[in-house]
Amino acid sequence: MIRLNVTLLIEQIENRQLLVEAATELVALSLRDKGCISYDIYGSLTSDNRLMIVETWDSKENLDAHMAAPHFQRLVPQLQQLSTMTLEEFTF
Repeated sequence: MIRLNVTLLIEQIENRQLLVEAATELVALSLRDKGCISYDIYGSLTSDNRLMIVETWDSKENLDAHMAAPHFQRLVPQLQQLSTMTLEEFTF
């Protein structure tokens, strides 16, 4: 299995709502992708400018297919425009 932790640092707080909307749509659509075990977005309780997407995939092949999907290709660039993203990947 593969776990991705994607941290979203919101540089301009006025972008927060747009970021939440795009991330929420990404989560809803990604949960339908083959091999998706879990996919959710979390907000920091101590900082309004930090969100995290946590996703778990059953295989690299299904993760790669997800990353090539139209919803991913459309929404992730929006997230990148609205925040600074960092990615941690764990295989277990």
